[in-house]
Amino acid sequence: MASNRRRGGYSLIIPFLLMGFGGYFVFAAVQGEYGVFRRVELEAQREVLLAELALLDSETDKMRDRTRRLSDDYLDLDLLDERARMILGMARSDEIIVE
Repeated sequence: MASNRRRGGYSLIIPFLLMGFGGYFVFAAVQGEYGVFRRVELEAQREVLLAELALLDSETDKMRDRTRRLSDDYLDLDLLDERARMILGMARSDEIIVE
C-alpha cells in the first residue's frame, strides 16, 4: 500500500512539471525574443522606417534634379539666377521684396 502512495505523488508531480514546461514554451512563444509581440513590434518599426525611406528617396530625387539642372550639361538659367540672388542677397530693380 505504501508503493501506491508513492505512485500517487509522482502521478501529480509529473503533470505539473509538464504543464510548467508547456507554460514556459507558450510564454516564450508569445513574449520571448522571437515571440509574437516582438514580431508585431518589428513590423510597426518596419513601417515607420519604410515611410522614412520614401521621404528620403523623394528628397534625394529633388536634389538630383536640382544638381542636374545646375550641371554643365544642362543649365537652367532661371534656377541659377534664383540661387545666385538668394546667396548674394541681391534683387533686380523691377522686383518687389516682401519680408
